[in-house]
Amino acid sequence: MKRALFGLAATAAVAMTLAGCAGTGTASGGGKATATLAPKSGTNTGGTVTFTQQPGGVMMVASVTGLPPNTTHGFHVHEKGDCSAPDAMSAGGHFNPAGKPHGQMTMPDHHAGDMNNLTADANGNARASFLLPDLSVGTGPNSVIGRAVIVHKDPDDYKTQPTGNAGGRIACGVVAAS
Repeated sequence: MKRALFGLAATAAVAMTLAGCAGTGTASGGGKATATLAPKSGTNTGGTVTFTQQPGGVMMVASVTGLPPNTTHGFHVHEKGDCSAPDAMSAGGHFNPAGKPHGQMTMPDHHAGDMNNLTADANGNARASFLLPDLSVGTGPNSVIGRAVIVHKDPDDYKTQPTGNAGGRIACGVVAAS
């Protein structure tokens, strides 16, 4: 009897521990992921992008350097966490688990990976932060973990399908849990 009760208590303790871990990084809060941007296509563009799960979505914070001064650039989460190609084409297309058309993140229909353009200052630096309601950090079909973040050469026009006519890929980073 004592062994049976001990076994049940141990099983309950393990279940409670696993339940506590399961909430980390899910839509209910707490997860964090980071991507380090590396130059692509012969540029000097780099930086960091962090994704933090919050109520209502994922807070994305980006700090990008090495952009041409006073320019605007498309900025997206891409489907594959692969930045191995010199032009970052190995990252695939925009992350789009719901199969929606490309558009601005404030529009009802847009890819989950569509984000606002980045604008570089006179020194070629860009900083941005926005809440992304269509992404999550952790498990599930909308998780940003294992995806790539891409900075494009040109601005996103938010209407050309499926890419926004944002041009070549000048920086790429794989998103990993942190």
